[in-house]
Amino acid sequence: MTTEKKTVNDSMQKNVLGEALTPCCKSNNTGFMRNGYCEVNTHDHGNHSVCAVITDEFLQFSLNKGNDLITPKPEWQFPGLKAGDQWCLCAARWQEAFEAGVAPLVRLRATQQACLTVVKLGDLKQKAADLN
Repeated sequence: MTTEKKTVNDSMQKNVLGEALTPCCKSNNTGFMRNGYCEVNTHDHGNHSVCAVITDEFLQFSLNKGNDLITPKPEWQFPGLKAGDQWCLCAARWQEAFEAGVAPLVRLRATQQACLTVVKLGDLKQKAADLN
């Protein structure tokens, strides 16, 4: 009998396309769990489920809303972001940026389906970086 350790990323973590969730980023420890995945669990009250390709425009928008994503915060394992980084964003903030016309592109295969409680799949698809 084989005993396999079940991880948070097993079958319960699906992307918005209904497939297995893929990593958002390997170079930065993004996500609520800081494991590179936009996984959502019961402790993630911010719903950090949208895998975004960060832009300067979005960083300024977020800063103006009171959320500085530019300045590193080592005590939170937060490296500070720059344009081109991939990061798990709060679904509500991404939606807010979408409505303001400054939402960054998203990687749908790395975006956890929990975001669909806040964001419409059609809106995500308009900003998809990984659809043909």
